Amino acid sequence: MAEQTDIRPTGKAATPEPARPAKPDSAVIRDALGVGIAVGLSGFAFGVTSAGSGLTLLQTCALSLLVFTGASQFALVGALAAGGNPLTAAAGAFFLGVRNAFYGLRLSAVLGHRAAVRPFAAHWVIDETTAVTLAQPDRRSARLGFTVTGLSLYVLWNLTTLIGALGAAALGDTDAWGLDAASPAVFLALLAPMLRSTAERAAAGLAVVLVMTTLPLLPTGVPVLLSALAAPAVLVVQGRRARAKGAGNDTTHTGDAQGRPATEEKQA
Repeated sequence: MAEQTDIRPTGKAATPEPARPAKPDSAVIRDALGVGIAVGLSGFAFGVTSAGSGLTLLQTCALSLLVFTGASQFALVGALAAGGNPLTAAAGAFFLGVRNAFYGLRLSAVLGHRAAVRPFAAHWVIDETTAVTLAQPDRRSARLGFTVTGLSLYVLWNLTTLIGALGAAALGDTDAWGLDAASPAVFLALLAPMLRSTAERAAAGLAVVLVMTTLPLLPTGVPVLLSALAAPAVLVVQGRRARAKGAGNDTTHTGDAQGRPATEEKQA
C-alpha cells in the first residue's frame, strides 16, 4: 500500500499525532458530489435573479463561466437590481471574492499541483471546494475531493444558470414571485454553517446591523462595502480582551499559600 501523506499543518511545538486513516475513494466522491449537486442547484436562482436585474443572457452566463464565485455573483446582480452604480456593485463583489485568494494559499500547499496546473485549479477555489479538500486525510483524497467538487459544481452551476436565465422571461416579473429574496437567502444558507466561533458570529451580526442602519441613508452598494468593517472591528475588540486577560494572568500576587500578604521582615 502506498504511503499516505498527512496534509494537516504541523509546527515546531505541535504534538505528534497519528495520521488519520485513509478514506475510500467512493466516500470522497460521494461527499464531493453531495456538495457539488446541492450548491450547484443554486445557479438557477442566480440565473433568474441576474436576468431580473437587467443583465442579458450572455452577461449572466459569462458571470458564471468566468467569475464563478457564488456569493460575489449574487452581490453584484443584487446591487444592480437595486439600482446601484455598476462600479460600486463590482467593488462589493470584488471584496467578497478576495477570500478565495486566501483559500488558494492554503490549498496550494495541500494539493501540491504543478505550476502549469495551478492557474486552472485556481478557478475552482471557492468555499465548497476548500471545505471538501481540507476535510480529507491525505493528498490523494484531497485532490480527488477538490476535482470532483469543482467539476460537478462548475458544470451544474453553469447549466442551472442558463436554465434560470431562460426561464426568467417566462416568469415575467421576478419580484412578484419573491425571487428577489433568492440572493440573500442562498448567501445566508452558504454562510451560516461557517459561523462556528463567537467572533465569527459577532462579525456577521455586526455586518447585518451596519447594512440595515446605513441602507436607507447611503447609495446602493455602499452599505455592503461598509459591512466589511465588521470583521476588523470584532478582531480589534477580541485582541484587546486577550491582552487584558493576559495582563491579568501575568500579575503576581505576593503572599503565602493561604493568601496572607508577605512581610519583608522574617519572624525569628
